[in-house]
Amino acid sequence: MGDVHADITLYNGADLVSVKLGICSMENVRQMSVRALVDTGATTLAINDEIKNQLGLFVWETKEVELANGSLEKYEFVGPVEIRFKNRSSFCRAVVLPHVAEVLLGAIPMEEMDVIIDMKNQELTLPPERPYLAKIRV
Repeated sequence: MGDVHADITLYNGADLVSVKLGICSMENVRQMSVRALVDTGATTLAINDEIKNQLGLFVWETKEVELANGSLEKYEFVGPVEIRFKNRSSFCRAVVLPHVAEVLLGAIPMEEMDVIIDMKNQELTLPPERPYLAKIRV
């Protein structure tokens, strides 16, 4: 089995709130399209410093993070970030891994977007029984 990647768009969530409040227009919203590694072993969205800076994201806090190799490190959590994939979206914070080039799309935003991993075709996709509307468990 190989890695699964997905093309997602990241938005500065504070900019989107400004649009909703009528303070600015959608043309002023900072955004970028990225190719993310779909990583069910990661909890949340992981980005690097370059993406944090380009989107102008706020640092909310620093937390201890357990990396895939089991080591514990302190990293910044930034946001808010809106993630969009096809007709789905998730609003979250992201952990900034400064020396990582690849964006990681973790389990919590994937769960909120109600997406599935199609291992046969090695792609992130929408559930065939719910292609138009996400189902969220509360």
